[in-house]
Amino acid sequence: MRQLRVVGLGDDHETVILEDPIRHERFTVSGDERLRAAARGDVRRLGQMEIEVSSPLRPRDIQARVRAGESVDEVASAAGVSVSHVERFAYPVLLERARVAEIARRAHPVLPTDPTRTDGRTLGEIVSATFVARGQDLDDARWDAHKGDDAQWVVTLSWQAGRSDNVARWSFRPGSSGGTVDPRDDPARELLGREPVGGGPRRVDATAPEPTPTEPTTPEVIEETPALAVSGDTAPARRGAAPSSHTANGTSAPRRSDRGAARRGSPRGERRTVPAVPGPAVPGPAASGPAASGPAVADDQVPTPRSETAEQPAESPETSEGPRRGKRSHPIVPSWEDVLLGTRSPRS
Repeated sequence: MRQLRVVGLGDDHETVILEDPIRHERFTVSGDERLRAAARGDVRRLGQMEIEVSSPLRPRDIQARVRAGESVDEVASAAGVSVSHVERFAYPVLLERARVAEIARRAHPVLPTDPTRTDGRTLGEIVSATFVARGQDLDDARWDAHKGDDAQWVVTLSWQAGRSDNVARWSFRPGSSGGTVDPRDDPARELLGREPVGGGPRRVDATAPEPTPTEPTTPEVIEETPALAVSGDTAPARRGAAPSSHTANGTSAPRRSDRGAARRGSPRGERRTVPAVPGPAVPGPAASGPAASGPAVADDQVPTPRSETAEQPAESPETSEGPRRGKRSHPIVPSWEDVLLGTRSPRS
């Protein structure tokens, strides 16, 4: 390395002229702050200037960003420098933030009804009672402080509940009696036991009781008494013939309209007693035929239930006196139509 000697200042008075004493070559050096610090032997100042040249952020900018709430890693990543380089200037600010957070825990919350009055309890006492009521541990939470955009200190509390990360913020104003705090968001208000301003649902700490199961209401089913088929004696003689309004003994039989009105008037599901209507007597030979195997009911005949207490049909004079004595005759074989309709043809 060649040694140079100072010749003097340049014509612009901003450069220093140096000369090689052996070769008599001259050089110029800018007379900046670094040259002056080197001439004075100020090593600290020279190191500071090296940092300013290598990093786009000055130490003052690093401290301002850390005081605003950024972490050391965030500042180092934004500046493109190592974490150790940022910690040198961020450490004093981190101590300041921790001290402010500790003082703010002894501050008193401002009452929402009267801003000039404060709660008798401190912020730390209220938050601790709320965490105990929720079954959470306050030791797992983290207190911190930083300066907001309005140059006012903001105290934060970060904690984890389940899989969610929660943050509550208060505005802190230092004072002689510990200072005052005022919530800035809904989580901070809920920790103080106040209603959220956003109108959202309030956090419920206690477990809600399970709803009591109620018996399902089933609709009431009213069973109707099934209608019984009437006897074949009251059926019309021919299919398609209108039922007669008079019976064989001269009594008037109820009409369909009368029976419908009576059915509507009577309560559903109630058994009604209907007197049996006696029909014409059927001689013995005809009753033993296939026509007596079952009653014939017309399509338009409305069946009415027969009660167990219905009157028994009166015996006809022919059946009571027994078979008359007369000329013996062979039984008449019923025709196919008589078997189908259940009737008896007159004697030829």
